[in-house]
Amino acid sequence: MIRQLGRYEVLGEIGQGAMGVVYRVKDPLIDRIVAIKTINLNLAEDEKEEYEGRFYQEAKAAGRLSHPNIVTIFDVGKSGDVAYIAMEFLEGRELRDILNDQRHLPIEQILDLAAQIARGLAYAHEHDVVHRDIKPSNIMVVRDGHVKITDFGIARMSSASVRTQTGMVLGSPKYMSPEQVLGKVIDQRSDVFSLGVTLYEMLTGQVPFMGENVNAIMYQTLNVIPAPPSMLNPDVPDMLNFIVAKALAKDLRDRYQNAREFANDLRACRDTMPRSKARVDLVGGHRNEAVQLSEAEHGAQRTEIGRPGADHLGVDTDDSQAVATMGLSPVFDSTNATMRLAAMTTSTDEVEALAKTLQIPRPSLDEINKAAFIPKKSSPLQHKVQLGQQASQTERIFGNNGILIFIFIVLIVVTVIVALVVFKK
Repeated sequence: MIRQLGRYEVLGEIGQGAMGVVYRVKDPLIDRIVAIKTINLNLAEDEKEEYEGRFYQEAKAAGRLSHPNIVTIFDVGKSGDVAYIAMEFLEGRELRDILNDQRHLPIEQILDLAAQIARGLAYAHEHDVVHRDIKPSNIMVVRDGHVKITDFGIARMSSASVRTQTGMVLGSPKYMSPEQVLGKVIDQRSDVFSLGVTLYEMLTGQVPFMGENVNAIMYQTLNVIPAPPSMLNPDVPDMLNFIVAKALAKDLRDRYQNAREFANDLRACRDTMPRSKARVDLVGGHRNEAVQLSEAEHGAQRTEIGRPGADHLGVDTDDSQAVATMGLSPVFDSTNATMRLAAMTTSTDEVEALAKTLQIPRPSLDEINKAAFIPKKSSPLQHKVQLGQQASQTERIFGNNGILIFIFIVLIVVTVIVALVVFKK
């Protein structure tokens, strides 16, 4: 094992990634423990140029970002044939490891984690950095459930000298967006899709697109609409079904246009749920074991997600067939998801914004309810309209009856007068 990298003293190996080894090191200048990610450049000349370029691109991509939900880069350097990036040392666990525990996280806690990831991505996107490889193994959860996005190794920057070219497929197949699968130029909406896949896995225990090989996974990503998360986890509320559907929309125009919109909807969904103290300790206590929640804390016995021994990465013949057969659910269509969200909010401004995003005429309230498959139930706006219609009808009826009553009174008066005249005679 390497003992020294530049001025850094290597204390131990943390793990190995696709491009190199990650070490726990000490910076003697400020007596601080940091993590160093390395790449061995003892390669063929063409490979060395590509890998070194991508490595320094990661440093530039993450180094220019300063956000609570993005890992902080301190330094970049080269020692012999080893290039390295020094970054903050995170005492926590990868989201991948947490999901592999097959624990059922409370929905409120999942929403909090996903919203943090979305906020970090929104910041990166606003600084012209697209991550391109969002997946559970690139998400660290530290103490108190705080999230850090890591590994900007294949990030694209508007000012990057090393670019991932059109036609090159880079990323992790199970989490790739349709446009990545097709090798198209991508933007921030690709990260939104990948986060949608990650959120789906957090909610259900399995990824939405599965297959025996990469080609099968890519086919499903392009053609299959996954089942709503609530079909696999009954604790998932309807609103969250439609948020996930919008994030996983295959048409870019139907998807969230930026990660901040995604984060806002996740927070809004969380705010509609009853507050609960039930949370799983993801980091503290036993490193490989989440804290079990008692039934009293949880409120009710929840359904266990995932089978013991199941492949959580989704390369499973039976699971692959299951997804293919249950994949064409019209209720999970992204356009209907958007309309359903609009119906839930009954906000005119939001309906207009959504209509503009989808590039369709502004729908009426009846059209929204119809698109959302909601049984006819009077909203406050409909109730006002109905009251107005009833009032108008009442006025018409009262007006007609008023004339009849007036005529009737006149006839009575005339009859009385005639009767009195006849009586006097």
